[in-house]
Amino acid sequence: MQLDRTDFVLLRALQKDARLSNKELASAAGIAASTCHERLRRLREGGVLLGHHAEVAPAALGIGLHALISVRIRRHARPLVDQFRQHLESLEQVVELYHLAGAVDYLLHVAVADVDALRRLVMDAFTSRDEIEHMETSLVFEHRRRPVLPNYLADRSATPSAPSP
Repeated sequence: MQLDRTDFVLLRALQKDARLSNKELASAAGIAASTCHERLRRLREGGVLLGHHAEVAPAALGIGLHALISVRIRRHARPLVDQFRQHLESLEQVVELYHLAGAVDYLLHVAVADVDALRRLVMDAFTSRDEIEHMETSLVFEHRRRPVLPNYLADRSATPSAPSP
């Protein structure tokens, strides 16, 4: 899907605050509200806008500890990998899942109430799994998330490319 400067303005505004009204978004982009509405529909249908999310304070949900769990699996047979991934996706404590290339196969961001809950999770959901060869847990002291993704296409869309000689 080809995006233009107006699309990038809309996407940036929504990443900063997904609660903006259509009227506010249209104003930020310098377009009519009806045009804005149509562009947002096109961005959703084109798979660019994947959803709108609320950021919630972890403590408000009883989350007092975040950890990263690195997992190396024994064999990389697709059925085993798929089964393990399904297991990970079934765990509500796993809030982010990364399937990696390299020395570690999975990096999991988990959110739990406390150290005891982390210990139970590791013992019950991981150490009993035959797929796991090695795992390592790191406690997260601080977590910062950049709400706006970098846009490497904006500069390319701003100026038309010159024809080749």
